[in-house]
Amino acid sequence: MFIDRTGQILHNPLQLHYGIAVTDIDGDGAFEFFVTGFGGCPNKVLKWDGGALIDIATQELADTERQAIGVAACDIDEDGHEELYILNTDTFSGRKRLADRLFDYADGTWVDLFSLRVNATVLNLTAGRSVACIDRRGDGHYGFFVANYGGPMRLYELDEDGRLRDVASEAGVALVTGGRAVVALPLVTERMDVFAGNENGPNFLFRNNGDGTFEEIAIETGVGDPFENVRGIAPIDANRDGRFDLVYGNWEGSHRLFVQTPEGHFLDRAPREMATPSRVRTVIVADFDNDGYEEIFFNNIGQPNRLFGWRDGVWTRLTVGGALEPAGLGTGAAVADIDGDGRLELLIAHGEAGMQPLTLYSASPNANHWLRVRPTTPHGAPARGALVTLEAGGEVQRRVIDAGSGYLCQMEPVAHFGLGTATHADRIVVRFPDGKTVEIAPSGVDTTVDVPHPDAAGLNVYR
Repeated sequence: MFIDRTGQILHNPLQLHYGIAVTDIDGDGAFEFFVTGFGGCPNKVLKWDGGALIDIATQELADTERQAIGVAACDIDEDGHEELYILNTDTFSGRKRLADRLFDYADGTWVDLFSLRVNATVLNLTAGRSVACIDRRGDGHYGFFVANYGGPMRLYELDEDGRLRDVASEAGVALVTGGRAVVALPLVTERMDVFAGNENGPNFLFRNNGDGTFEEIAIETGVGDPFENVRGIAPIDANRDGRFDLVYGNWEGSHRLFVQTPEGHFLDRAPREMATPSRVRTVIVADFDNDGYEEIFFNNIGQPNRLFGWRDGVWTRLTVGGALEPAGLGTGAAVADIDGDGRLELLIAHGEAGMQPLTLYSASPNANHWLRVRPTTPHGAPARGALVTLEAGGEVQRRVIDAGSGYLCQMEPVAHFGLGTATHADRIVVRFPDGKTVEIAPSGVDTTVDVPHPDAAGLNVYR
């Protein structure tokens, strides 16, 4: 499946890296990989310059003073530019010494909002593992949900005066556990729900009540899984029934493919080979070969990576190719079409047990077609959490614009659809987190379709 393109990463020394997020750091309309550094290693911002990935991190973002692991981006101040939440963890669990960073781009430089005196009382001083963004009320106002380990979950939003507030208690999500992973998407409601994968205790599934509060329903819906220890999570419509399912990896335990029933219950449908335990880290769902069916990639640390694809009506283990990495110390991974050729690139970070360089892969070239959909908020930022449905070639595919991908990482804020041999797409439907919907008849394939929020675009095509 994968070919090795690591040579296209310039200045790629042995380092400790963990999480990766994809966002537009420099505001030029193209996305970059933000890679967290650990143990004195700097964070990186890898930008495609037309032939290679180069590091453009400023001194503020490189930030060698902290121990960065998890990262996510979204626009919480509604200026059209995504902020960066970086989890810093200098202890395994419980109270830590140094706070997280929340970088806001203002007046030509990046400013850590947590460093401002006005926000000193809300610092996250608990060891966190993952972070995702969420529009909990469906009103266009995003916040950052932090999965902490040994302390309460956090949910940071800006108030009307521009100060950070932790609204986790108000929202009903300030629970204490061994938090490891988090995803936010319209999973069991039409608003953004939250699934939090935990260690040494049951998972959490926070159902959105529609008023900014949540109800925890993991055990009653079948995804509590109390005797396993979650790492990577990814949403997938595994059986194309119009409902999102969950695939996740348990650390040295049985991996899960929880398929959602019409009644909102989840049943584990992972085949034996997929469920086989491993030292799993990030789990990625993406159509790497553009055949119209998503693959499932399990990134492991100190063991070969695994890849599964939907073939002849069953989930089948595929040949990984160059991304097998049997001796790779994988800690995080993310996907993006970073070079704009219509094929997704896979960037893998390594570390924890030893220093290794980053690695970069893409699927072998083929003749399959593709279509990419990029929804934006009324302010022009990525509409993370938006639901995108594509009808093409007699098939219906669904994607959610990534708000945070399970463990440490966050994917590009684009719905990437492989079309196989189809040369025409019939319809695109985008449902934004506030419920407004845009329908488009695309004019062609092998292109990216930008879909502004109707309040920004003045379109009269929503209901």
